[in-house]
Amino acid sequence: MNGNRRRLAALGVAALLTLGPGATAQAAPCGNDASGFPAWVQNFKQEAARAGISQRTLDRAFKNVSYATKTISADRNQKSFKLSFEQFMQKRGAASIVSKGKRLKQQHAGLLAAIEQQYGVPPGPLIAIWGMESGFGAFSGNQHTVSAVATLAYDCRRSAFFTEQLYGLLQLIQKGWLSPDFKGAAHGEIGQTQFLPANVVRFGVDGDRNGSVNLATTADALASTANFLRGHGWSRGGGYQPGQANFGAIQGWNAAGVYQKAIAVIGAQIDG
Repeated sequence: MNGNRRRLAALGVAALLTLGPGATAQAAPCGNDASGFPAWVQNFKQEAARAGISQRTLDRAFKNVSYATKTISADRNQKSFKLSFEQFMQKRGAASIVSKGKRLKQQHAGLLAAIEQQYGVPPGPLIAIWGMESGFGAFSGNQHTVSAVATLAYDCRRSAFFTEQLYGLLQLIQKGWLSPDFKGAAHGEIGQTQFLPANVVRFGVDGDRNGSVNLATTADALASTANFLRGHGWSRGGGYQPGQANFGAIQGWNAAGVYQKAIAVIGAQIDG
């Protein structure tokens, strides 16, 4: 997912939820090019071990890590969020998302009804996010996720935020929910609705009840997204258009105004 960020900034190191009392992470010095990255990784691994990440997890996670130049390029060139609403809707294929989304609403009617019963979130916004983020699971990214998140944690632009994400990612690897060489989107987003790692730790749901959280599956991705929205203030039965009760939960998903409005509009068209 592109966003999922505003709440975490206020929560502190959310990814340390399961590391035990007293765990802290002291940020290693950041940098703005690849030259300092290897030293930063070694420093971070020492800090992470002190914070409670096992040495086995660290060795596995960082075995194939490298400075992610493509991730830095993507981070510096997020131009679509600067488009007008109409331009954004056209560029992101809103009409196609609505059309396919209506079919998927019928196809997954049982799953979506169960999710709405548990979390209070109707199908429309969930399907809109699903379509917007990954084309309904068609493409979830091909970047080495540990490299992407570690690079952004090292990069000075948003080091503290992505250090939280890196701890979250290490938690997922330690739990066995992700492979150390998992590939996702450019900013480390995971699965069919593109969760950032610390949000998987906080909001991930085993929607298909198989004993683990795997956001590559539709059930886990949609249930986790509903759980995220509920965790950001979604109220059962409330409206979700701008100015209505649940629009704030959509704002928690992504900070870009055009994205927020697109999810609200597309979701309403799918819900009918």
